[in-house]
Amino acid sequence: MRVLLVSTYELGHQPVHLAVPAGELRARGHDVGCVDLSIDPWDRAVLDGVDRVAISVPMHTAMRLALGLLSDIEVPVAFYGLYAAVGHGGVAFPGEYLAPLVEWIDGGRPVGAPPARDLLPPLERYAQLAVGDERRLAGSVEAGRGCISRCRHCPVPAVYDGRTRIVAVDDVVADVAQLVALGARHISFGDPDFLSGPHHARRVVDAVHAAFPALTFDITTKVELALKHAALWPVFADAGCLFAISAVECVDDDVLRTLDKGHTAADAAAMVALLRSHGIEPRPSLMPFTPWTTHASLVALTDFVADHDLAGSIDPVHWSIRLLLPDGSLLLDEPSIQPFLTGYDPELLGHQWRSADPAMDDLQQVIARRVEDRAGFGEIRELISGKPPQAWRPTEARPHLTESWFCCAEPTSAQRSILSGDLRQTRRAR
Repeated sequence: MRVLLVSTYELGHQPVHLAVPAGELRARGHDVGCVDLSIDPWDRAVLDGVDRVAISVPMHTAMRLALGLLSDIEVPVAFYGLYAAVGHGGVAFPGEYLAPLVEWIDGGRPVGAPPARDLLPPLERYAQLAVGDERRLAGSVEAGRGCISRCRHCPVPAVYDGRTRIVAVDDVVADVAQLVALGARHISFGDPDFLSGPHHARRVVDAVHAAFPALTFDITTKVELALKHAALWPVFADAGCLFAISAVECVDDDVLRTLDKGHTAADAAAMVALLRSHGIEPRPSLMPFTPWTTHASLVALTDFVADHDLAGSIDPVHWSIRLLLPDGSLLLDEPSIQPFLTGYDPELLGHQWRSADPAMDDLQQVIARRVEDRAGFGEIRELISGKPPQAWRPTEARPHLTESWFCCAEPTSAQRSILSGDLRQTRRAR
């Protein structure tokens, strides 16, 4: 059978969610093609002779973009990944997708084949690690899926419900070896929360470092778990951890409790100090706009970032992030959000809401436009607090990946242009 696997967005990485099923399906004798629309334009010719299409949708941005492809596809199509069940009503394999996807295609079961990295575009075309003026090729792997936490705004608990699935250490090392052979000098562990299984995380880091001692890496974890497992950070630092992404979200403790984040603003500050004490840079992700956002809480967030010298560690898109409420969101049962809900929008793939303060909705739209035009922290802070840009002194850029967008952001006009076939518009500066 000829199978086409499609990815629309995977955080600027060479998409692991194409490589994994591609390896399985090829091992079972299928003719597998892969298209990554984050770097190449949509060309209907790729459908010639295809028997089935499967589209990877691991995040909101990916699903928003993927729905625009349906009108071109006449063969059976399935969506797979975290957002697979959202917004289309067709064949969907959310969460642990590999076994049902293989069964849908040929009735069989996975055989444990390695990810087919050779079927994807080269790493040179993807986000790279930036350290000062240096650029290093980077790859992304998964050591585990799911998350033990149940943050109420996150789509992961709605699918995994506090469960996790680990990837065998040897399999992780083997996939890293493939990426190193392709030129990777840095690895992103793409787990929703790398410290959901701290012992497994330690084993993975030890094994990868033993095999590739010059390799650097980054992880994602909660503030709460970063503090709980403080003993791991010196180990990770010695093994090459450069930065850790963590969902700080905001510094309003009441909102953090409503979201069930498990941390406070003081905890976030403690995490920043802890990581930096080991030479690891924190890279907070933010969600400034919720129904409960106030002007004072936004000013407090900009002050927190400036006071802790974090502006150089936060991509500007985070200042535009608005709470997403897809079907299944745990927040939909929260009594305090009910007065602000305005109905489900199938095009935006979520339950819509208005702010308690309408001025916050207007401000979010202004910031979203400025961010797409590449506004920096100084300009954003001025929009929020009125403090002039010169009141904040920019610091040097910290180690980071050159992809500036985010999984929970709305697609940009450039991203939406993938369906037009205009490659010049689809490539954002990296």
